[in-house]
Formats: sequence, structure tokens, C-alpha cells
Amino acid sequence: MKARTLKQNRVNVVTLGCSKNLVDSEVLMGQLRANKFDVTHESTKEDASIVIINTCGFIDNAKQESIETILHYAKQKEEGKIDRLIVTGCLSERYKPDLEKEIDNVDAYFGTRDLPLLLKTLGADYKHELIGERLLTTPRHFAYLKIAEGCDRPCSFCAIPLMRGIHISRPIEELVTEAKKLVANGTKELLLIAQDSTYYGLDLYKERKLAELMQRLSDVVGVDWIRLHYAFPSGFPLDVLDVMRDRSNICNYLDMPLQHVSDNMLKSMRRGTTREKTYSLVNAIREKVPGIALRTTLIAGYPGETEQDHEDMLRFIEDLRFDRLGIFTYSHEENTHAFSLIDDVPEVLKHERAQAVMAIQEGISTELNQEKIGHTFKVLFDRKENDNFIGRTEFDSPEVDNEVLVSAKDTYVRVGDFANVKITGAAEFDLFGEVI
Repeated sequence: MKARTLKQNRVNVVTLGCSKNLVDSEVLMGQLRANKFDVTHESTKEDASIVIINTCGFIDNAKQESIETILHYAKQKEEGKIDRLIVTGCLSERYKPDLEKEIDNVDAYFGTRDLPLLLKTLGADYKHELIGERLLTTPRHFAYLKIAEGCDRPCSFCAIPLMRGIHISRPIEELVTEAKKLVANGTKELLLIAQDSTYYGLDLYKERKLAELMQRLSDVVGVDWIRLHYAFPSGFPLDVLDVMRDRSNICNYLDMPLQHVSDNMLKSMRRGTTREKTYSLVNAIREKVPGIALRTTLIAGYPGETEQDHEDMLRFIEDLRFDRLGIFTYSHEENTHAFSLIDDVPEVLKHERAQAVMAIQEGISTELNQEKIGHTFKVLFDRKENDNFIGRTEFDSPEVDNEVLVSAKDTYVRVGDFANVKITGAAEFDLFGEVI
């Protein structure tokens, strides 16, 4: 039998789900490192004695991936390949009793706000003084900055409040301190994230403070780009756009999930807006910040969605020509308001509708990219892959948006640096260029 070579103080953290989960893992790893643990993230060496899985419970596919990952490491524990297995995050928050019953060789399950308890289980102390101290999993030149936790919105389809709780804004001074620490370690781009970034400040300051927060972060010396994600359309604070327009280091970019445009769908989804207001808001945003890149997310196959509703969505995309767009198929989630509705759109039809949306978006993206040929853009390079350096313009967020490819055979750029790139070619979701 092969001798075990597990390192007794080594912890391997496995992260599933969104960027908000990734930040939670980074904070967890920062705490573990401060407690003298040897920490790795998604290591393939299989030499850690402890594995912590940070799960996602957002929709069916994400839940299934989380369960399969737990089962994978539970088997490794049975085989003696790891000593301890801990599960945390959204799935564990939402389904802890069921998980404890069904997968009983996990040592402990924790929810989304149980970090001190998780650390205590490992014999570690929660160090309150570690504001902004994280072990980054992203390339150090960009980092996600979570400005709030939880959500107070009543969206019918969403289980996030069940897993993340009510909205809690982080104080401006704390976020500025964290931004300064990130910049000191080489971060050039801050990606602001929250379940609902536009609600920021209402709980702490009794008024929306997102614009002020962005101003304060923009003042941090060394921040080249600030990028705003996950804006809620109802009650959108237009003063944010003034700051975006006036500050050169705030990207002309906005990620605003709209979910649908049909009035009866928006009403059933409890989105607090209408088709007319949605069109007006998008037009107002573009008027205030000319050239802004708008990203949105939609849902196909929500209960009761008719062919007419679907056609309305397709026309909406054609009318407003979003720069970036993604779509999910509806997932029927327990304990949400929409769970009382009949999930009456067949899965096949959900996927067909989603594909129809993306076919239109692919054509729009191709046309918009073709228009960029011959123009020069400031590009931040994220990595080298095969024969290309790969970067992004201010109009693109990591992993989800378009990328700029520059041949590594013809030129050299350093990952994490900016360069001016002239666009020489374009595809549906990629640009090709040369450094000038």
C-alpha cells in the first residue's frame, strides 16, 4: 500500500459558483494563512489533509455540480486520501439538514456567514483585524471587491435571499482600506460586486451611496479601472452615471441584469418595473454615458412565458442591441415565490428559446466588433495562452465578456500590464489586434 504523504496543516479550498463565492474563499484563505495554515486553492496535487468546499446553490446545474464535488471528496476521505472534509457556502446554507443526512461522512457543514465557526472547528481564530486581507485567486492585477452581502429584493425566482440573507452594506472606509491594500499588492482593476450594488448604503446611511463609494474608490492612487456589476434596474441611482462619465478610471461599463421585458413576466417576477421603464432606463444610461458598454442577463422559460413573451424578448434585444448578454433557463427553486407557480415551459423549449436569444446576440456582437476594426483601445492583458497574449478593453469583464488576442509570435507584452492595441480583426466574441 502506498504510504500517505498528506501535509497535516495543508488546506485545499475548492470554490464553486460566482465571483461573490470566490471572494468568500479568498477571505477564508487569508484567515487560514494568518493562522499558520498552508493554504492552496483547487490544487490537483492531492496532498492536503483538509478539503473545504465552498458550494453554490443558485440553480439546478450549480446545485448538481456542488453535490458531485462533495461526493468526490467524500469518496477521497473514505479512501484515506484526505483526513477532514468541510462544506460551506450557499448549498450548505440552504440544505444543511438534507446534506447531513444524505452525505454523513462530511465532518462539518457551514452556511454563508459562519466563517468564525468554521475556523474554530479547525482550531483557528477569526482575526477581526484582517480587513481587506485576502489570498487572491485571480491574477493579482484584478480583484473582485464585494461591497455588500445579501439582498432585500423580492424577485420571485431567486433563492439568493434564502442563502445570503438580508442586504448588508460594508462601510465606505472599510472598502477604501481594502482597495488600498489590494493596490499595494499590485491590483490595477477593481470589480465591484454585490447581489444588488445599487442598493448600497441604504441600510448603513439611510440613502443610496454607490456614487459616493465609487468616487472614494476612484480617488485611491494606483486604481486604473473600476468596473460596476449587478445593478438592479428598479430605482437605479442615475448619479452613479455622472461619476462614471466624469472619472477616467471608472470603466464605461455596466452589468445590469434585466431578466425580461414582457410586462406580465416582469410583474410575475416581482421586478418592480415595466417594459416602458426598462426602455427608458437603457436610453437614459446611454445618453448620460455615451459609448457605455451595457451587459445584461435574461431568463428563458419562466412559468407562464408565452410565445408572445418570448417574441417580445427577441425584439427587445434587437431594439436595444446590448454589447454583452447572457441568458439562463428558468430553474424552479423551492421556497421562492415562483415555486407556487406551475413550471409549465418544457425544458426543451426553455433551451430552444435561450438559443434563439443567443443567436440574435451573436449577430449583434459580430456587428459591434466589426465596427471596432481600425480603432485603438487600451487593453489590460490577463494571460498568455498558446500563441497569444489575451487581454480586455474597459468594455469587458473577465471570463464573461469579449477578449482581445495579440499574437505572441510578433510582439511581447507583460501579463498584468496595459498596452494600446489597434484592432485588426473581429469575430463574434473576440477581437484581434496588434500593439502599437
